[in-house]
Amino acid sequence: MRTSKRSSLIHLIYFSRAQLSAEPVVRMQQINDIARHAQKKNEFSVITSLLIVDQGYFIQILEGERMSVQETFQRISGDSRHRDVHIVEWREIAKREFVTSFATALRTPTNDPLFLKANLGPMLQRGTPKASTVYALAQALQADTMAKQGIDHLFV
Repeated sequence: MRTSKRSSLIHLIYFSRAQLSAEPVVRMQQINDIARHAQKKNEFSVITSLLIVDQGYFIQILEGERMSVQETFQRISGDSRHRDVHIVEWREIAKREFVTSFATALRTPTNDPLFLKANLGPMLQRGTPKASTVYALAQALQADTMAKQGIDHLFV
């Protein structure tokens, strides 16, 4: 008799409206502050993640044990820098796809083609981003970053 063993490793994709300063220098400081704190907390909770910041939105993929991801998401949902937090996808995964406890991807002239191809803006404005689109953009951004560092593949 086969028994189904549920994985406790999950990934969660969410998006929210970013409540950050309109002043570029202050905004960057705020994003750096988020990154610094999130990396410490994620390392402690054994969570890997990628945060995409684009057009006034946060889009993030969190990976880890079910309880750790749930607690992290609850903390994010209560954070005043996030408004209108929505889960796009929550599912079990067999393995992690992201390599760092916390990485940030901001739209820049060098990665703009990746953002243009994903065309997330209209989906975010309607409140209907597709998990597959977010995931593909996140994977492309991670691969782009790794290629710039001379890493050609992952052993996850």
